Amino acid sequence: MTATGTTAEAHLRRMADILDEARHDLSDAVPPRSLLLGLQRLVPCDCACFSELDIPTRIHVNEQETPYDNWGNMGGDDGSLDGYWRWRHQHLQCAWVAGPHSSPEAHQMTDFMSVRELMNLPIYTECLSPFKCIAAVALPTAPNRTRVFQLLREDPKPFTEHEMTTLRLMAPHLYTLYQEAALRRGPRVRLTRRELDVLRCVARGLATPQIAEQLVVSPSTVRKHLENAFGKLGVSSRTAAVARLFPEAEVL
Repeated sequence: MTATGTTAEAHLRRMADILDEARHDLSDAVPPRSLLLGLQRLVPCDCACFSELDIPTRIHVNEQETPYDNWGNMGGDDGSLDGYWRWRHQHLQCAWVAGPHSSPEAHQMTDFMSVRELMNLPIYTECLSPFKCIAAVALPTAPNRTRVFQLLREDPKPFTEHEMTTLRLMAPHLYTLYQEAALRRGPRVRLTRRELDVLRCVARGLATPQIAEQLVVSPSTVRKHLENAFGKLGVSSRTAAVARLFPEAEVL
């Protein structure tokens, strides 16, 4: 076997080992906690994170990250996400992540804009700095939600084609591991799109008449959607429904 062939075989073995480690990680984390650290070893970066975001309510429903000294400095001087929401429209990779995905997909920031273009935008100075290169694996999820692995580098040099090919090969396995971990934590709850819309309004603190006005339906229809959602979620209050929903929900 040639040296190149030996190197490729070793790399595939490392990929398989990381996936196997995650399959045997029986913690209640979704995805398995070992997976992020494994990805960071496989595709070297300064840090890696996984997040699920509900866009209408701006709620982070799930978040993991590997150790990094300056996480608290991202998003602005106060560590908030105000800068992200203010300039999110400039983040073309983020727009891609939020789009519909019928299967896992991988891209990096430079597929959408150059490092120089990024660094001249407020989204960089107020939110992303010091990370100049971000590789992302977006997983399928409900409308208006994001579910994404991200590998972040301070170095402006883009991820190599070999590294991106690695992430593309890993992507379907990452989704499978996510699904398996979610099933271990509890059965998946399926809500209709309208039930999810109503509970998003509840999460924003809207009362029944306000929800009815926003969704252009009658208050009785809102109450019916809530009743149906409560039954599916196994709860009896709005507060419990919101707490149960956001980490778990899928849409038919």
